[in-house]
Amino acid sequence: MLTEERYSIILAKLKSFETVKIQELIDITGASESTIRRDLTELEKKKFIKRIHGGARRMERKMDEPGMEEKSVKNLQQKQRIAQEAARLVEEGDCIFIDAGSTTSHMIPYLPDQEIIVVTNGLMHIEALMKKGIRTYLTGGIIKPKTNALIGRGAIDSLNGYRFDKAFMGTNGVHYESGYTTPDPEEAQMKAAAISLSREAFVLADSEKIGEIAFARFGELNEAVLITETLEENAALYKNQTSVKEVEI
Repeated sequence: MLTEERYSIILAKLKSFETVKIQELIDITGASESTIRRDLTELEKKKFIKRIHGGARRMERKMDEPGMEEKSVKNLQQKQRIAQEAARLVEEGDCIFIDAGSTTSHMIPYLPDQEIIVVTNGLMHIEALMKKGIRTYLTGGIIKPKTNALIGRGAIDSLNGYRFDKAFMGTNGVHYESGYTTPDPEEAQMKAAAISLSREAFVLADSEKIGEIAFARFGELNEAVLITETLEENAALYKNQTSVKEVEI
């Protein structure tokens, strides 16, 4: 079977199903395991698929964006562990920015019981920050209902009035060529601004985000430290371009 024929079979399988296992592709194509693995590597380089342990997953569409309810229950254990590691980086006296997002929201219970200041554009963070007794500033802007984020010109203008020791960002995609991406250009502007206003920046991403590319880029990989539970495939591609803090689950 020709290479292009195998590619067509793999992509057709992923069009019907979100994921496919290597053994399934071996059975369908009659090719060897090494050939299928090579095919998957090439299709990933072409940005058609994403390699996962034991197989492949179709890439998310550039504008796909799950709501907060869906995000809050997806990969929960990984997000909590990543957030816990991120919270350990916060020190007494820090002024920090916490981006709107499901992973960053899990940081709040782990923040130190010390004198810190938090600025956020995430409406979902407010109650937890108040319970912790943390001095908190909310940006201006217009509310985006799907993510409970404050975005737009007003949000950018108010954000520009602050400077941060550390910024903690969520993301929809982490790619060794395309950098950090999110579906909404206005959210991307907020994220990029927060990174530029901070002495240090950190991006919190579970492994499902690694290799994904969303519509709007908000930073190069080298602009922030990536905190994730694993890199597995293509680890060297990422570690050569940014600092990576891997956490154990």
